[in-house]
This record gives sequence, structure tokens and C-alpha cells, in this order.
Amino acid sequence: MHRVEATIFAASEPVGREVLARIVGKSCSIDLLIDDIREELRGRPYDLVAVAGGWKHLTRPAYADAIRAAVGSSEKASDLTQSEVLVLMCIGYFQPITRAELSSFFGKEISRDFIGHLRGAGLIASGPRSPTPGAPYTYVTTKEFLLEFGLDTLRDLPDLEALEDAGLLSKEKLLAGDIPTGLSSGEGDGEEEDASVNSEGIEFGT
Repeated sequence: MHRVEATIFAASEPVGREVLARIVGKSCSIDLLIDDIREELRGRPYDLVAVAGGWKHLTRPAYADAIRAAVGSSEKASDLTQSEVLVLMCIGYFQPITRAELSSFFGKEISRDFIGHLRGAGLIASGPRSPTPGAPYTYVTTKEFLLEFGLDTLRDLPDLEALEDAGLLSKEKLLAGDIPTGLSSGEGDGEEEDASVNSEGIEFGT
């Protein structure tokens, strides 16, 4: 158990199951070891979290303000507008997806610069070519996307049906390009609030 914890503590990236199995042997239950470590960490200001296909030590959200006050924001944190968060959300749910398909979702063109900003933040990457005429590139989310949003896999994204039931998302309206005016304003119009995205999740501007 201590070898597993020490390895995860020393790693700069999430440590996968295969790596841990090399340390303790394939006969050991990695899940039980992780559960024991997490139990020992109960009440501590950090935890062992499943993220991006592995495990990583992360401080608990309750201490985010204290950490920011001491050392500032994480260099990996990305400041995104709400429009960028919405586009990123669509890529996350409907990937692989082309820029033209994204534009049809929102009823307005999603520019190359817009996509370039998300690529520059490391949150999306080029996917396979679309089988549609012209074979345009598609876009997919990255491991960095999982890390920034604290997800283990894409299966951890909120269920679309649950979001629809809560009135937060309509897949049909997205596919039809029927987006409420307040959510479809483009980049550079000076009217959007910033949304801070980091390992603790999304904090939308009010």
C-alpha cells in the first residue's frame, strides 16, 4: 500500500493500473489498495482521485481558495468564455465532430480561431477525417480535458438525459441549432463573462 501511494505521490501525471500492477504484482487488488489508501487519507486536505485513466493526489476543493491565495492559479488552468465552454461541451458529448457540425449546432459559424484557442489550451485535438465530402478534420477531447475537468473517462460526463430532465440541455435543440440567445453569442462581442476551468470543475460567470 505504501509503495502504491509513494509512486502516485511522486508522479507528475496520473498513474495507471498497469504501472501499479508492476509494483505490487498482478495478484494484488489495486482497487482494494486504493480504497485502503483513501480511507487513511480521510480527513486530510488531499485525496487520491481517479482521473484521466489513472490515479493522482489532488487537494480537496474546500482548500482551493487558500491555495490560490498562497501560490496563485495553476499554470494549467484555462480561462474560457461561456461560448467556448459550450463548444467544448458539445465536442465532449458528440465527438468526433467537425467544425461545420459545431456551427450547425449553434446556428453561427465557429471560427478557426475559436477552435485554435481550445487546441492551444490542450483541451481538444484533431480526430479522424470525416467521411463527408471534402473529408474535413474532426475534433476530439484530450487527456488534458479529462485532467482539467477531473474526469476519469468520458463516461463520467453528466448523463445527457439527466441534463435534459433538469432543463440544462436539449440535444434536439442543439442538433437543430436552436440555442437560446444568451448562450449563442460569439467570441469577441464583449458581453461574455469568463469561466475559470481547472481540476475542480467549471465556475460560470454570473
